[in-house]
Amino acid sequence: MSQAGSSQFQEVIRQELEYSMKVELDKILATAHSNEIEHTKKDLEGFKKLFHRFLQEKGPSVDWGKIQRPPEDSIQPYEKIKARGLPDNIASVLNKLVVVKLNGGLGTSMGCKGPKSLIGVRNENTFLDLTVQQIEHLNKSYNTDVPLVLMNSFNTDDDTKKILQKYSHSRVKIYTFNQSRYPRINKETLLPIAKDVSYSGENTECWYPPGHGDIYASFYNSGLLDNLIAEGKEYIFVSNIDNLGATVDLYILNHLMNPPNGKRCEFVMEVTNKTRADVKGGTLTQYENKLRLVEIAQVPKAHVDEFKSVSKFKIFNTNNLWIALSAIKRLQEKNAIDMEIIVNPKTLDGGLNVIQLETAVGAAIKSFENSLGINVPRSRFLPVKTTSDLLLVMSNLYSLNAGSLTMSEKREFPTVPLVKLGSSFTKVQDYLRRFESIPDMLELDHLTVSGDVTFGKNVSLKGTVIIIANHGDRIDIPAGAVLENKIVSGNLRILDH
Repeated sequence: MSQAGSSQFQEVIRQELEYSMKVELDKILATAHSNEIEHTKKDLEGFKKLFHRFLQEKGPSVDWGKIQRPPEDSIQPYEKIKARGLPDNIASVLNKLVVVKLNGGLGTSMGCKGPKSLIGVRNENTFLDLTVQQIEHLNKSYNTDVPLVLMNSFNTDDDTKKILQKYSHSRVKIYTFNQSRYPRINKETLLPIAKDVSYSGENTECWYPPGHGDIYASFYNSGLLDNLIAEGKEYIFVSNIDNLGATVDLYILNHLMNPPNGKRCEFVMEVTNKTRADVKGGTLTQYENKLRLVEIAQVPKAHVDEFKSVSKFKIFNTNNLWIALSAIKRLQEKNAIDMEIIVNPKTLDGGLNVIQLETAVGAAIKSFENSLGINVPRSRFLPVKTTSDLLLVMSNLYSLNAGSLTMSEKREFPTVPLVKLGSSFTKVQDYLRRFESIPDMLELDHLTVSGDVTFGKNVSLKGTVIIIANHGDRIDIPAGAVLENKIVSGNLRILDH
């Protein structure tokens, strides 16, 4: 078949798939109650646009030959921004800010039911508690009115709203809006697996929140964006709720509001230097004269190793972003926010293979004017994705002050130890059961624990410690033990008598 004939044939297939999709989505919409029609329609319209783009795209979405290192001045060192100091009227600058936390995720990967933001991370405080404490501290210290906005998903909305009542007397206005709800599609037929709009019971698996790139459309559609602009707000600071390092930084905010060259940035991405652990993180590049975020999924297979190289791409995206509200409104109304599609394959409990189409919030950087990267200290990236991360933030490596965690002054090295806890520690309740108290880790460099291991009270870990209990064995580290540069293996039982 000639090339023209082949592309014509592909176009016919595309049109048929789009038509079949439209028919199925119309059937789903027809099952909505009158109070659901409006937002279901918006969700399905958004999904249709994404599906249309998905059918148009072929292969990796970047041409590797066009990728260049970003120009020197497009990624500024944080020290340079901090050196400018703060103006006397920092309160009036703060009053232009809104803090947005991405709160769509569940705690399933850590063995918890419900929203991840409600997991206790420090002294019984949850991610959400710490966020509210941080902003309340700001508002009290500077007599300001910085609100908190939570982007929930249909998975987290009900539980989050119930818990918000406990903050009704805090000095933080809290708003929520919901991410879209898109249908998962069968990998073979490319049609939705949902038959109606409900998403409870066995229908839960039919729907998904389409990644945090959905923030622009859903924030705009909720009406909250317009309300905040009307209140005089100008910038949002967006971050993942599980990144405990993502606190409001007054120096970055001042740089946005009072730029040295008089020209405001519409989009600032905080990046930080890669370590071996971050080789898969998205990186900022120069692409067709724009700053562009490139994720590992977009890289042609032949260039993946080059992408991971710490020498060529030295930084990665922390997903701490500062974005102008007026720019979101302008671009959203022009339908001009361009984000690459992430195709996320999943296998459902019954074995059905589905795909979900997602986008990432940082990918929109290329649609904004005068974007900037700021290379921030590693301390602004402290995500808690696993119980290994949880052990670090619960330990004496960090001190807690007004909701913010800072590295203890007693630690001689500014780097965080490498901690790998085995599968017996994956779930939060198992992890908590295995530590009678959190060990002293001030002088720890590396900890690996594998198998059935428990820790008594007041254990101290220093240097490199490796504890391996073989299958069928158990190791109880006794109370008060000091392990310095030790490998512990075999069987060690301590029984009460």
